[in-house]
Amino acid sequence: MAEAVIEVDGIEKSYKTNRALAGVSLRVERATVLGLLGPNGAGKTTLVRILSTLLKPDAGRATVAGYDVVEDAEAIRSIIGLAGQYAAVDELLTGRENLELVGRLYHLSRIERRNRAEEVLERFSLTNAGDRPVKTYSGGMRRRLDLGASLVGRPEVLILDEPTTGLDPRTRIELWQYIEALVRDGTTLLLTTQYLEEADRLAHRIAVIDGGKVIAEGTGDELKTQLGGAVLEVVVADSRKLKEAARWLERLGEGRIRLDETRRLVTVGTEGGARVVVEAGQLLVEAGIEIDDIGVRRPSLDDVFLSLTGHAAGDGSETEENPKQGGTRHGRA
Repeated sequence: MAEAVIEVDGIEKSYKTNRALAGVSLRVERATVLGLLGPNGAGKTTLVRILSTLLKPDAGRATVAGYDVVEDAEAIRSIIGLAGQYAAVDELLTGRENLELVGRLYHLSRIERRNRAEEVLERFSLTNAGDRPVKTYSGGMRRRLDLGASLVGRPEVLILDEPTTGLDPRTRIELWQYIEALVRDGTTLLLTTQYLEEADRLAHRIAVIDGGKVIAEGTGDELKTQLGGAVLEVVVADSRKLKEAARWLERLGEGRIRLDETRRLVTVGTEGGARVVVEAGQLLVEAGIEIDDIGVRRPSLDDVFLSLTGHAAGDGSETEENPKQGGTRHGRA
């Protein structure tokens, strides 16, 4: 078995009557990405805060690069980079000054601080804005600066809590490419995300957490295979017929039915393969429901998430204590 850089064993955490983590165990091997998926309030951010030493667990044990998150908190802070869900940068400083400040927390020399700040500004397309106060930045620019700050120290372990939230598609893809390069160079990454295509692309392994527990774990392909079968998709011509179509298609399906009113789409798991397309078409024609499109496809990670949690990624509500508390923590301060 490969070396584990992050190990979590039976971690528990409660906020008053809310049990955020109920015995979570997982491991992240060196130079790999573990994607942590789950609905809002599932416990993802609580786990991130424990691993980054911002919060102490009630029970269980966790280590990062061999250091205990409770007993060796200062040592862990010196080897990790953390970017939370919300940008945590000083609005009165320039982008460059923010990055150099992080370099000081890592005890880098003046030359190293300047060089790494310049490298981050270039990587995240912020060079032209580097000497402007952050208060003049757009939300997306602040997010990119915050992410860049987590990389100034070239950390051995990187923890990213929904890092691409608020980024435009082009910047998101650029960040993915940078993360892939970091991992190739030996960085170990824990990534929480609600963009399933992000997990599918970046994560070597995926853990699905719900209700404070890990309910499934494996590679993306392994999780899809566990779901089995295929997915039938039907686009109805009239959105008013969507629910009626779902009732008819339910008799052909083997799993949860999902409705997308915006796309007039009914999705249902099935074991029937191509044959079910003909059956579904005939069934809906006989019911007087006109369709615009119909087909079957292999299950996606979104289908897996829906099957495991009962709803799509991004649904649900925040229930963790201080859900918006996050930002970036770097260096030994």
